[in-house]
Amino acid sequence: VQLQASGGGLVQAGGSLRLSCAASGSTDSITAIGWYRQAPGKQRDLVASITSGGSTNYADTVKGRFAVARDNSKNTEYLQMNSLKPEDTAVYYCSADYTLVGVDGAFVVGRAWGQGTLVTVSS
Repeated sequence: VQLQASGGGLVQAGGSLRLSCAASGSTDSITAIGWYRQAPGKQRDLVASITSGGSTNYADTVKGRFAVARDNSKNTEYLQMNSLKPEDTAVYYCSADYTLVGVDGAFVVGRAWGQGTLVTVSS
């Protein structure tokens, strides 16, 4: 599974951005897509996730402002970010949890990462 993230940029506080995460490869093996962010000097934290069944989960800091969605026809996940705050400034990463069946019939579970995309929110 390979991921390509895009959509970051500079936005004023209160504005909106939409990040995209395009998946390729064994996309049928993907069980969940996650969005993480990492601010300078801080750890990478989960922001939001969506499972293959459509269940979503959000960090408390973004609930009501961010929303995940997906376009199965394009194998692309989106993170819509509204009412952005300066503290949302970070490098955002998408991830894909996947389960493959190996040649020996054993399950192979892994996580792929896309490259980060920088979101800067000015005050």
